[in-house]
Amino acid sequence: MATVKMPQLGETVTEGTVGRWLKKVGDPVAKYEPLLEVETDKVASEIPSPFAGTLSAIHVEEGTTVPVGAAVCEISESAVEGVASPPAQSQPVAVTAATTNLAADARPAASDRAQGAGADGVRYSPVVRRLAREHRLDLRQVSGSGRGGRLTAKDVMAHVESGVARFSPAAQTAASITAHATAPVKPVPVAPPAAGDTSVRVSQMRKTIAEHMVLSKTTVPHAWSMVEADVTDLVTWRAREKDAFKAAEGVNLTFLPIVVLAVCGALREFPQVNATWAGDRIILRKQINVGIAVDIEDGLVVPVVRDADHMSLSGVARKVSELVDKARSRKLTLEDMADGTITVDNTGALGSIASYPIINPPQAAIITMEAIVKRPWVINDAIAIRSIMNLCLSLDHRVLDGSVASRFLQSVKRRLETYPAA
Repeated sequence: MATVKMPQLGETVTEGTVGRWLKKVGDPVAKYEPLLEVETDKVASEIPSPFAGTLSAIHVEEGTTVPVGAAVCEISESAVEGVASPPAQSQPVAVTAATTNLAADARPAASDRAQGAGADGVRYSPVVRRLAREHRLDLRQVSGSGRGGRLTAKDVMAHVESGVARFSPAAQTAASITAHATAPVKPVPVAPPAAGDTSVRVSQMRKTIAEHMVLSKTTVPHAWSMVEADVTDLVTWRAREKDAFKAAEGVNLTFLPIVVLAVCGALREFPQVNATWAGDRIILRKQINVGIAVDIEDGLVVPVVRDADHMSLSGVARKVSELVDKARSRKLTLEDMADGTITVDNTGALGSIASYPIINPPQAAIITMEAIVKRPWVINDAIAIRSIMNLCLSLDHRVLDGSVASRFLQSVKRRLETYPAA
């Protein structure tokens, strides 16, 4: 009999919620076969079985949250006819590490790959860098307790809780935001379910989305703008090139990576948009990491295309395709979703022609690409039928004024209207 434990899906993750069991008691299970779905406040992931055998007992029901390391089920490892273990080397390293439930500090190889260099040349994990930004810390002043003196998220939070950073303007701002977001709110009266109504359990992902959206709308002063882009030439070019592109690159040529590149070009022209509000200062991000909003079965996730401005069209298209596939197969990692600096949402894929998106904090802007529709359009005082796409921008008015935001949006529009020449 082997015990399967709640895996640690991130360095700062301390618990997980069983979203759905993919096997029932008595079912045969192959090694590395998906066993259950686990939800955290960041990601939802399919967890493969670390053993082959028969699922003999389930200890945690769907919807229950338990700490990392808690037993979730038992697998009888006796030989089961027809259940074979595929070669271990065919499995992704990240999945294998999660299923064996190794602590973060016991995984130096995977952790080292996830680290990035700070201004002082020392390499820090994305979680540590994010916490440092949120609490306005100089990481050189924080002692590391990890292997080889590596700085962990626990070290950063211990430093914050010690009071050293308690009186910085950013910390005070963060505290006031947190207090505002968590202040008791009188609930809206809700009638109990009536005959024929269905009650659906709120997943951990949906709870996190709800909390994040409330935080954004109650702490970030949103402003909104929209422009119309005549993308007739772009539509014609894509129709001509898409088959050859698919044959050469192995992925579809959609409008999304083209818009991502247009946004990157506009951000280089207006770097103020690639920014974060930090209380007593505004941080202009050097890296352009574009979050891509992906609609999945029970919510919305935003994986990140890192350094998108350094990629070609084919590179962005392949990365977007990879992230969408990972999102819909529940294989995204925390690293896939970290450090976004702006978000692009393809609301047009669902038929929308105008939308008012909610900013993904701590980013300062989110842009939507709406459906391309044929409309009468005036060109040189004559009416023609053209392909028009609306571009909608929500911006953090603490960071950006309307003039900069409008010029940024016009830059995106110009680049799409002249693509691929721009």
